[in-house]
Amino acid sequence: MKTKLTIALPLLVAAGIFFEGRAADDNVKTTFQTSRAWSPTIDNRADAVMVYGVGGNPSDRHGNRHDFESRVKSWKDKGYTVHFMTGIAWGEYQDYFTGEWDGKRHLDEGQVTQTGDTIWHGHMVPYIVPSENFLNYLKEKHIKRVIDAGVDAIFMEEPEFWARSGYSDAFKKEWKEYYGTEWRPQHESPEATYMSNKLKYHLYYRALDEIFSYAKEYGRSLGRDIKCYVPTHSLVNYSQWQIVSPEASLASLPSVDGYIAQVWTGTSREPNFYNGKYKERVFETAFLEYGSMESMTAPTGRKMFFLTDPIEDRAKDWDDYKRNYQATFTAQLLYPGVGDYEVMPWPERVYEGLYKVDDGSDRRTRIPRFYSTQMQVMINALNKMPVVNNDVTGSKGIGILMGNSLMFQRFPLHDGYDDPQLANFYGLALPLVKRGVPVKTVHIENLGVPATLADTKVLVMTYSNMKPLDAAAHTYLAQWVKDGGKLLFVGSDKDPFQNVSEWWSIGSNSYSAPSQHLFEQLGIDRDAADGSYKVGKGEVVVMRNDPKEHILNEEGDAAFINAVSSLYGGKNKLQFKNNFLLNRSPYVIAAVMDESVADTPMTLKGTYIDLFDPALPVKKEVTVQPGTQALLVDVVAVADRKRPQVLAASFRESDEKVTSKSYTFTAKSPIDTDGIARILLPRAPKSVVVDDVETVNPANWDATSKTYLLTFDNTPDGHTVTITY
Repeated sequence: MKTKLTIALPLLVAAGIFFEGRAADDNVKTTFQTSRAWSPTIDNRADAVMVYGVGGNPSDRHGNRHDFESRVKSWKDKGYTVHFMTGIAWGEYQDYFTGEWDGKRHLDEGQVTQTGDTIWHGHMVPYIVPSENFLNYLKEKHIKRVIDAGVDAIFMEEPEFWARSGYSDAFKKEWKEYYGTEWRPQHESPEATYMSNKLKYHLYYRALDEIFSYAKEYGRSLGRDIKCYVPTHSLVNYSQWQIVSPEASLASLPSVDGYIAQVWTGTSREPNFYNGKYKERVFETAFLEYGSMESMTAPTGRKMFFLTDPIEDRAKDWDDYKRNYQATFTAQLLYPGVGDYEVMPWPERVYEGLYKVDDGSDRRTRIPRFYSTQMQVMINALNKMPVVNNDVTGSKGIGILMGNSLMFQRFPLHDGYDDPQLANFYGLALPLVKRGVPVKTVHIENLGVPATLADTKVLVMTYSNMKPLDAAAHTYLAQWVKDGGKLLFVGSDKDPFQNVSEWWSIGSNSYSAPSQHLFEQLGIDRDAADGSYKVGKGEVVVMRNDPKEHILNEEGDAAFINAVSSLYGGKNKLQFKNNFLLNRSPYVIAAVMDESVADTPMTLKGTYIDLFDPALPVKKEVTVQPGTQALLVDVVAVADRKRPQVLAASFRESDEKVTSKSYTFTAKSPIDTDGIARILLPRAPKSVVVDDVETVNPANWDATSKTYLLTFDNTPDGHTVTITY
């Protein structure tokens, strides 16, 4: 007998929930997170700092020597806007687990695997089953305290429930309370797995709703507007790493003001398949990760910060970090509608951590000067990065449908059906990205928002790796096709989750797969075979294979690419190339891919400052090789070129003063780093004074770009620079 899974996970608008203009009204463009008090080595001059944890960060055993209030004050005293970040699935909550808070031990509330092992984040820090009691603890001991300390923005990060967990008594209790039935071990059937993961999803949806609602209500009682954000990995990564999290559905909560897209080398280097080869594809994976986060929030108006990290959690060498930082950094900039950034997590480990000199050595050093210089140049570019209406080069209008249920089918395997490394998703995405098509991901949860499909010409989808959580999704899809949209459905519908007890297979519905309901809505046979079908003004093409076949096999994507090309059709044929290029004037962002339609480099001609070169050279020609990226300042495109200004620098300038004969500013950046800048001037400088010391060097003047190269040792106290010309 089938039992309905009663968790309410509505589509936006379909549930009557949609808020325009929800982006937070603040001036914070760049931010970072740290558990430390201010120190001169980590003063990276972003707009804001997220002070981590009332008790600090579980991973930082050496830096939590100050209480929360003194850490907040230390950053405020240096001019920073101060916010608060902590984990919601883990954190320095030992007083809860050991019984100090309420007299009862709660270590049994950790996430537990089938073998009875608790999943730990650190010493006495389990991943949590977020009970109501735990949420009350967070409100009382953490949220109230940080608001009382003057913080007006709260970031609750990483609402994570491991797919392999779900066996603890705490989870069984939540199951009984929610479903009204006895707990079922998730490994016993696809349906039990699906039910288990939907409950995990719901528990952190509920947790964030309660925590943020409390924060806003308490803030209002004090006459303050508390902003609430969710820093979270991408849906792509969580699905690949077999973690369940609320993701897109959080946008239905009025208490959520925005997100941080936690994408970095550690997530994007997760290997995937393409053309039968299994390996890291950092740029392409990052491009899709950022895209899934951008598409999750763009239709809803929520604020989105993109994160990059100059290093990562795994111990690698500095060259590895630098190479992959450039790849992820470039990928984030290829989304021109996002202009807010978390410039780094944990500056203490970036500036003070010891990592290998190279892959073949065990010798460890702090960050090399050339890398810290380049990194700070890149970070300061983010402080100025404009939001533009320009598009990335390539054929527009191809979307890939994805949904939160991608996370529900990942673990364990049933009936021998495997989706290795999320191959059913990458099988739709990588064949297009590798051909230079700037695909957009489309969240099924957002289909009720008109803007979601507004610019989509061809939508590609499968139910081999996810399932629709609401029948209304098919109503929106069918109407879009009838109005002229073109839909490519790829799937054999043979995975073991097709027949779980969901809306399409219970009550008056008796569909053996959700695609049958979709096809009926489209007016075609519910068991439609391979082929093309005219639907209203639009078209549907059905391919009865699973997308993973496109990438697990060498040259396995030929038929898929032909189908997409045919649907795209029209006067403008689908364009294939090996690169992406975007103009965010004055910045130019370029990426050239390997494993593509050509192995030729991209050559750009003009007058450029190369921001990936710590020497900030001026180049008339830039060549970008396959597998690499470029970030440039186009000097000719700089606005108001007659005004002196810093075009690129490893410090942040402020207090600028301009006269007809001079340019003065203050330069601040972390200690023990090199200061360098390309400064646009109306003519060659006569004098360059840094803190009363004359440093002018005629050889540093570049007449073609009208820029002067300035260098000095950085300081967080600030240098006063005066240039006369």
